[in-house]
Amino acid sequence: MSQYTVLVVDDDPHIREVLRFALEKEGILVVEAENGQEGIEKALQINPHVIIMDVMMPEMNGLDACQELRRSRNIPILFLSSRDSELDRVLGLELGGDDYVVKPFSPRELMARIKVMLRRLDTSLPLQLEASHLLSHQGLTLDTNSFQVCWQGTDIALTVTEFNLLQTLMRSPSRVFTRDMLIEADIFKDIVTERTIDSHIRRLRKKLADVGCKNAVETVYGFGYRLGLEP
Repeated sequence: MSQYTVLVVDDDPHIREVLRFALEKEGILVVEAENGQEGIEKALQINPHVIIMDVMMPEMNGLDACQELRRSRNIPILFLSSRDSELDRVLGLELGGDDYVVKPFSPRELMARIKVMLRRLDTSLPLQLEASHLLSHQGLTLDTNSFQVCWQGTDIALTVTEFNLLQTLMRSPSRVFTRDMLIEADIFKDIVTERTIDSHIRRLRKKLADVGCKNAVETVYGFGYRLGLEP
């Protein structure tokens, strides 16, 4: 895994040291930052494959830093936090995070989550899906090779989770996916509530609507979701 770079953003030097040891043991290049502002600067400079971001930090917290990065980068972000309530987890995902790990954490578990993120970058699609790299539906296009989504020529910046979610819907545009089906498709990690899945859908819908692609994801009440673009 020596071809990968992970940016660790945390104000606690002990945690940075633990993460560096675990990542470098797997051959991953590690870059460190002590606060959110420094994390943004280094992320823009080196464009890492994954960012591990503490939530509570001086100068700029992880949530604000994530929102700032999402304006120009699709880098997968894993949040670290001592807050473990469902509301905190949902908020982290709604603001652009791809995963959320509560402190104290197991380095082995965190490393497993990072490997999943990196593996998804290799394929740019859920592991069990195999088909053409280019999907198109009524002005909306998705390219799994370039990890690019466009609406009538306008690029849309999505997180890895949002990209995989949209791809699943576009591969079967007339199919209704229940929440259980989406979980089994390996789009979401450690999702245990319907509310969290709905948060991902809400974020995806907003990003599509912001560029004029409205009603892209339709809710089939009592069942789930499907691609809902009208001709």
